[in-house]
Amino acid sequence: MDGSGPRVALVSSSYFPDIGGVEQHTAQVARELLGRGYAVEVWTVDRGRASVRTQVQGVTVRYLPTPLPTLSPRGVVSFLRKVPSAFREWAWARRDFHPDVLHVHCFGPNGVYAEALGRLSRIPRVVSSHGETYMDDHDVYGRSLVLRTALRAALRGARAVTACSPEVAADLRARFDAGEVRIVPNGVTTPASGPREPRAERRVILAAGRLEHNKGFDLLIEALPLLSEHVGLDIVGSGSQEEALRSRARELGLEERVRFLGPTSPSGVLQAMADADVVVVPSRKEPFGIVVLEAWAAGTPVVATSVAGPASFVTDGQDGLLVDPRDPRALAGALQRVLEDDGLWRSLASGGRRTVRRYTWSAVVDEYVTTYPGPDRPTPV
Repeated sequence: MDGSGPRVALVSSSYFPDIGGVEQHTAQVARELLGRGYAVEVWTVDRGRASVRTQVQGVTVRYLPTPLPTLSPRGVVSFLRKVPSAFREWAWARRDFHPDVLHVHCFGPNGVYAEALGRLSRIPRVVSSHGETYMDDHDVYGRSLVLRTALRAALRGARAVTACSPEVAADLRARFDAGEVRIVPNGVTTPASGPREPRAERRVILAAGRLEHNKGFDLLIEALPLLSEHVGLDIVGSGSQEEALRSRARELGLEERVRFLGPTSPSGVLQAMADADVVVVPSRKEPFGIVVLEAWAAGTPVVATSVAGPASFVTDGQDGLLVDPRDPRALAGALQRVLEDDGLWRSLASGGRRTVRRYTWSAVVDEYVTTYPGPDRPTPV
């Protein structure tokens, strides 16, 4: 790129210092676009922190206020008091950066304000859904008329709508009246190191993600007693279900076999995966399953859910094993096969390393930039 590409504001529901899928996705897209000569800023929700403009790992980030009304009289009064100054900050960001496109990632309060600003300022919008419409354990979209209404309006008015998987696209069409939805999967940074061998010492299963009901970590704990006592489970992440998971592990006498490692950096997650013998994605629901890509990149075999997102891109028996995690015996059986059969271990690890080459950040951004306005893609009026 020669710098003539559009100026892109990536409007993310969350960003650093928070760590998670959308934060990493947005950061990688920002870096890739900057490397191609685009002018890029990340606009994200301030989450009660001071509204500031700063640099995060070479990317300009604006933390902006996004107050929304609630049903209580006090909530409405609070919203009416806060919204004028909040929107002034969004308007100032537009005047300061002059974006040619607002690219919303993970629609929430960030999307509400981006949609309002885009309509008033006639800035094209792209909406990319990462499963936020149905992965929230607290059903925020079911409870918030504001979010439901704003999302429907954003999908109708968007220049393009993308989803990370067919399941997410189907939800946008079924519940929020989306029209055409393009599938743009997640990406991953693949390491340069070659494949490794399975370890002979104590075997470790690793699971990573938000500790919420939909992620199915409780199902994995229920399956662990069916495996050898020499098999341990490491869980990376934090969330509202952590104490319930710890309690269930104690009830089953698994305190010495289950370790809760807490949240860690992206590099720390990849290292933990490389140190594990198998990575498990036991989700009841999962919009995509970036953990699968990370495990493949780390050279570690994967056992993944057959009832959620990973089933749309994992080929059972070639680059992973697919199993219904709601069946503890089936889940334990799949894990046992990988842990005891070194030939299968090597085959799945090699298959994953081949497949993951298709999921580069360059390929993800190739898809995104085709949705942006440009000389040959005039902005709709």
